[in-house]
Parts: sequence; structure tokens; C-alpha cells
Amino acid sequence: MSDRFVVGLGAGADGRAAVRAALARATGETDSEPRDASFAVVFASPEYDPGEVARTVREATDAPLLGSTSAGEFTHREWASGSVGVALSMGDGHRVHTGLGHGVTEDEEAAVREATGAFPDRSGSPTSHPYRSVLNLHDGLAGKGEEVTLASKVELGPDVRIAGGSAGDDLRLEATHVMADDTVATDGVALGLVESRQEPAISVAHGHSPVSPPLRVTESDGAVVHELDGRPAFEVWREQIRDRAAADGIDVDAFEAGGEDLSTALTNYAFGLVTGDGLKIRWPGLTDEPGESLRFACSMPEGVVLRVTAGSREAQVASARRAAREARESLDGEPAGALVFDCICRSTALGDGFSAAVDAMAAELDAPLLGFETYGEVAMDRDQLSGYHNTTTVIYLLPR
Repeated sequence: MSDRFVVGLGAGADGRAAVRAALARATGETDSEPRDASFAVVFASPEYDPGEVARTVREATDAPLLGSTSAGEFTHREWASGSVGVALSMGDGHRVHTGLGHGVTEDEEAAVREATGAFPDRSGSPTSHPYRSVLNLHDGLAGKGEEVTLASKVELGPDVRIAGGSAGDDLRLEATHVMADDTVATDGVALGLVESRQEPAISVAHGHSPVSPPLRVTESDGAVVHELDGRPAFEVWREQIRDRAAADGIDVDAFEAGGEDLSTALTNYAFGLVTGDGLKIRWPGLTDEPGESLRFACSMPEGVVLRVTAGSREAQVASARRAAREARESLDGEPAGALVFDCICRSTALGDGFSAAVDAMAAELDAPLLGFETYGEVAMDRDQLSGYHNTTTVIYLLPR
């Protein structure tokens, strides 16, 4: 049976109504029923009770489910906020095992071990489905994105490829949730081990370029950077963006706690972690007030070198197109559908232009897609030692 992938967005008075609307949209153009699904993915606005969302999808499908709360949802047809997005994989080309771990903030390794506890090892996988990949959804406010990704790699082995994202909450920065089957947790990690007949494609791209000289982290504590080059980190960042922000109508000396200008500047002028093959974007968007320090979505160890970055609207759309093209070109065969993990920073920077980025991805993939706006993205190949990103597009493309 050739695998198919159907997607839909829905809204309603509550989570149950929103899920039903999304499922109707997903299956409305096919002769399939939700019960035909081999696995389900759901991304939901925090407007809805995540427990009710998960239960309603499971009641309709009884299929393995993986999901999270989000900061915006989209398909190849539309982009929305305050909705529920559902994807259903139909066919036997992929087998999914789900698990959920708790307490990421305190011990991400223990949380990942809990989530993978019931997963089969390589010897327990069917020979008909030799390719193993992992979908990784985790708490977007724990500041443990990189650590959770690395722990997943350690637990599941070097041959496993990983894609996913940090859960969101519409930029409320209060609480994010992840879902595995009927279980929902905050401060958690939800993992899906996907065993496939043909190998899925994973691609990643960003549209940022450096606008500052190299800056070394000289004092940090977990995800909080206190000093860059021996000076207060916030002040160094403010100094580096001053002229560019002024051209955008932002007075960096008038930042206020929780203010829109501060949030916009933190998003538009993120940092790039200098690596051997370019920059890996790091978002300081969990910083909630002006001061001396910057708070990131993952740990920032002392000694790493950063550069302040910026990206034009054109570059952001082009990078989304590039990610989709690379995924499509690397897939062996025809695509069934895609999951897209795209940073909330990009839609904030693009505004209404974000729809152009979604259109660009849809045109290149020529397949259904479901995506959500994240607080961080995961893309880690077999030979990589780091897999966490910000302000980036990650695409997980399933073959038919």
C-alpha cells in the first residue's frame, strides 16, 4: 500500500471541536477515515486544553500520537494562530513507537530514558522497516533543547537521525506541553521512534547573516549568558544592534520589561553560534526584561563564540525554499508528506509575509505538510554532535 499523508487545521469553542474540525479537513478530500491512520501528529494552540486535544485525536484514530502546544500552526493550504493542526499517516510504510519523559529541567537524560523505555532496540525492529528516525518534541521553556537532543542520540544510538522542535505557547512564555498517545506533560519530552521501509529526509536552513564581530561567552549559567567579552551581555547586544534597530524604528534605550520592542529586537537580532561549517542560530528570546544578562532557549557554555545576526525578509523566504528543495532532492522516491518545524522568530520577522515562506515550501515539496511555529528546532544527522537550532526551518519529509 502506498503511504499517504493528510493534514488539516481546525478551530472551535474548545479542543474537542477544534480537533474534529481539523480531522474533517484532513480526511475531507479522501476516501479515508481517521481510523485508517497508522500514526497521528497534532500541534495545538495553548488556547485549547492539550489533554482534551490528545484524547479527542486518540478517540478518533486509536493510532500512536505525538504532539505539542505551539505558537502558530500551518499546512500547505493555510497559516493560522489559535488553531489545532492534525496530520495522519495512512499506510504501512512507517511504524511509530511513542514515549514521554518528565522532568527535563532537572534531569534531561533521565527524562529521555523514561521516554525511550519501551522502544525496541535494533534487534527488535522489523527487517521490513530498516530505517530508524526520531521525532523529538520537548518543553520550549526548559532551556534544554540541545541537551535533550544529545541525550536522545545517546539513548537511541548513532545510526538514528532526529528531527523536531521545542513546544510553544503563543509567546506567553508561561508553560508549554508535549503529548504522547493519551499522556500530556509540561517540563517533558515526547519522542516518536519511526521505523520506515524507505528513509525519510531531514533538512535544515536559516536566513541569517552576521552583523557583529565575534563575541566570546565569558560568563554563563546554563541558558543564561551574563557576559560577552567580559562585559554585561545585554549591553553588548544592545550596542551591536543600536543602529540597525533605529532604522527599524526601535529605540534600544527605551526597552521595557515585557515590551513589544524588546521582544521584536530579541527575535530579529538573534545570535549565531560560530561552528566549523557556518552559524547555528541561538535565540535569546526568553529574556523578559532589559538588564545585564540574556536568557536563551538552550545552554550557552562559557568559551563559545557568537555573532549577532540579522536576516532580511527575502533571505528568510529563500531559506525556507532551500530547506524544502534540499529535502525533496535527498528523498529517494516520491514524498507522502512533511512535518515542518519553523521558529516563531521567523514568522515574527516576516509578519504577513510568513505565508510566502509556507507557499515556497509547499511548491518545492509538492506534498501535504503540517507545521508549527516553535521555540527551537531539532535536526541532527548521523555524524553530527549538535542538532539544536533557532530561527531556522527544519523539514522532516516522509516517503510514500
